[in-house]
Amino acid sequence: MKTLNDLLDEAAQNSRQNSGLLTSTGNLSYADIKNRVLTIASNLKKNGIKQGDRVAIVHRNSPVFIEAYFALSRLGAIAVPINYMIHNSEELAYMLGDCGAVGIVTQEEFIKGLRGAVKLLDKIKFIWMSDEGKPACLENEYPFSDLLKDVPLETFAPLSEEDVAVILYTSGTTGKPKGVMLTHKNLITNTEGGIARLNLFSHDSSLAILPMFHTLAWTANVLVSMRLRSRLAIAPSITPSKPWLSLMAKSKTTLFLAVPQIYSLLAKSSKGLKGFVLRHWYFRKVRMAVSGAAPLNLATSQEFERAFKVKILEGYGLTETSPVITINSPDRPKAGSVGKPIEGVEVKIVDDEERVLKSGEEGEICARGRCVMKGYYNLPEETKKAFTRDGWLKTGDIGILDEEGYLFIRDRKKDMIIIKGLKVFSAQVEAVLAENPEILESAVIGVPDEHGDEIIKAFIVLKPGSKEDKSSLMKYCREKFDSYKRPRDIEIVESLPRNSLQKILKRTLRELEIKKRAASVG
Repeated sequence: MKTLNDLLDEAAQNSRQNSGLLTSTGNLSYADIKNRVLTIASNLKKNGIKQGDRVAIVHRNSPVFIEAYFALSRLGAIAVPINYMIHNSEELAYMLGDCGAVGIVTQEEFIKGLRGAVKLLDKIKFIWMSDEGKPACLENEYPFSDLLKDVPLETFAPLSEEDVAVILYTSGTTGKPKGVMLTHKNLITNTEGGIARLNLFSHDSSLAILPMFHTLAWTANVLVSMRLRSRLAIAPSITPSKPWLSLMAKSKTTLFLAVPQIYSLLAKSSKGLKGFVLRHWYFRKVRMAVSGAAPLNLATSQEFERAFKVKILEGYGLTETSPVITINSPDRPKAGSVGKPIEGVEVKIVDDEERVLKSGEEGEICARGRCVMKGYYNLPEETKKAFTRDGWLKTGDIGILDEEGYLFIRDRKKDMIIIKGLKVFSAQVEAVLAENPEILESAVIGVPDEHGDEIIKAFIVLKPGSKEDKSSLMKYCREKFDSYKRPRDIEIVESLPRNSLQKILKRTLRELEIKKRAASVG
C-alpha cells in the first residue's frame, strides 16, 4: 500500500506535459512541487519539527497549502488543516491545544485570531506566514519563504500506510470539535475508489474552489489530480466567482466539484446572456459535475442539468470516511440517490438496537472499509461510541438502501423530529417547502413545547421580490402537509447560518430559538 509520499513521487516522475497546479499567477509541475516539498521538509527538520509532531495549516487554497501538507507528510509529521473562517481565538486555541500543535502555516488575513489563540497556549514555537512582501513581525513569526531556503536535503524515515497523515476537526455542529485521525491508507484508498467509480483519466482537469481544509476538496481535487497526474486549477475562494470562472476556462475543466448552493446559484444564472456565456465559455469542456457535503435539491439538479447539459452525480460521505462512502456512477445514476458504495466500502442500515434492516426500511446508515478513520484524537470513549458493537462506523444519518444497493438519505438522526411519537424528517418537510416557487430555501427544526413534545418550526428565505408573508406561507403548509408534519411556526429570515461548506447549521437555529423562548417565558 502506498503513502502520500509515494503519490507525490510517482506524479513527479511520470506526469504528462501541462499537468500539475494552475493558479492565476502561473503553473507548477508535480516535479516542481516535489522539489519544493523536499526543501520545506528539510527546513522543518532543521527547525526541530520531528516525526509525529502536529502542525496546523490555516490557509486559503494555494500551492502553499499543498506544499506544507506534503512536506509534513515527508517528515512523518501530521498536518492539521483548520477552517480559516474561524476567527474566535478561544475556538482556535481549543483545536490547536487539543492536538498539541507546535507550529502554524498561515497568511496575514488570519493572523489576528491566531495571535490571540497562541497567547492562550504554550506549545506553539513557529508561525510561518506565506504572504509575499509582508514579513512577519512578532516573536516566533517567520516568512514561509524561510522554509524554501537552500539547505542540504535531509533523509526521512519511511512511513507506514497505517500512520496518521492528518487530523481534521469536525465542524462542531453537535458540540466541541473532535479531531478525526485519517491515515495514509484511508486517504489513498478513498482516492482510488473515487477514481474507479467516476471513470476518470489523466487527461481530465479539475477545479478546486471548495476549501482544502475540508477532506472533500483535499481528496476529490488534490489527491485525485495527483494520482491521475492531471491538471488542477486552484482558486483561493468561492467568492467572487469571476476569478475561478476564468481559471476554469483557462484550464479547460472537465470535472467540476461543488456543493449544492453553488449548483443552485449556477442554475439560477443559466438564463439569458449570462447563462449563454456560462454554458458556452466556462463550462464548455465540463463532462462531469459532482455534488457533495450537503443534500442536493432535486429541482436544482434538474434545472442545472437542463441548462448545462451535464448530469450532476451526487455522492455522500463524512470527514470520518476520508470522505466518500457512496457516489453515483456516470453510466447509471439514480435520481434522488447518493449512489452505491465505492470500492472497498460497505454500507448497511440498522435500527436503534443495531439490527440490520431490509431494503427499503429506514434506519441509521453505517459504513465500514479501508477509508474509515483510525479514531478521534485523544478521545477513546468518543471513538468507541462512534462504532457499532461489530465495528461499523455509525454515521448519524438516516437512510434506506433500495433493492439495487443505491443509498437514499432521509435526514440527520439529530434532525429527526418526534411529534406525539411519530417520526418526521426535516429534510422531507424542506423538500415540500422547496416546491413553493416563492421560497428560496428553508431550514426546519424541532422545538420543545411546554408539554415535553416537539413542534415543527420552519425558517424560510424568500426569493427576491416575493410578496409572501407568514400568513400565506402557513396557508400553503396547511394545504401541503398532513397535520403532524405541518410547521406550526414560520419565521421569515434574510439568510440561514452556514458552516464553511455551506451546510445549514440547524444547531445554531435550535439554540437561538430555545434562548428566545426562554427569554419570552422569563
